[in-house]
Amino acid sequence: MDSAISERTPLTSTADNGLKIVIVGGFGVGKTTLVRSVSEIRPLNTEETMTRAGEAVDDVAQVHTKTSTTVAFDFGRITLDAHNVLYLFGAPGQERFWFLWDRLFAGTLGAVVLVDTRRLADSWYAIDRLEHHGMPFIVACNDFGGPAHTEQEIREALDLADHVPLVECDARDRSSSKYVLITLVTHLQRLHALRETRT
Repeated sequence: MDSAISERTPLTSTADNGLKIVIVGGFGVGKTTLVRSVSEIRPLNTEETMTRAGEAVDDVAQVHTKTSTTVAFDFGRITLDAHNVLYLFGAPGQERFWFLWDRLFAGTLGAVVLVDTRRLADSWYAIDRLEHHGMPFIVACNDFGGPAHTEQEIREALDLADHVPLVECDARDRSSSKYVLITLVTHLQRLHALRETRT
């Protein structure tokens, strides 16, 4: 399945199916980094320099080395095959931009919830919104070198259902980010097949 996502190949002028995926999560968990690492095009991003004025609004205690932040969304693209492409939308993580999420969710097939295991509580809103919309998702734990947690501890902390895939990743690494997206696509295919058998 790894070959389903091509290496940075030239883009075709058309694709029959554009499949929209959203990457959500808390502030500073690596959403922009994941889109950058895996996109076959130069990603569109809306990064702005963080200022002292933002410190009063955004909790920067756990991300004190962060110097820029997404203020609208990130966008990338990955060709799956001659007829299908994935469009990746990275949502802003700060609470003041959460109002954008519902609009980003329109037309989305599924989502990746990117989490920093040092700050699991920052992921609750993302999971709550996805469940509210009935949108399939997976959870990817981005490696920030924090304390090790077992899969069961993470599932309990996030109140994740057993059928929701949980994977580890390094958003800076292209192959690791590809694995996250492959896991999501496989999950979506499994859910689609399950719905087909019930009809």
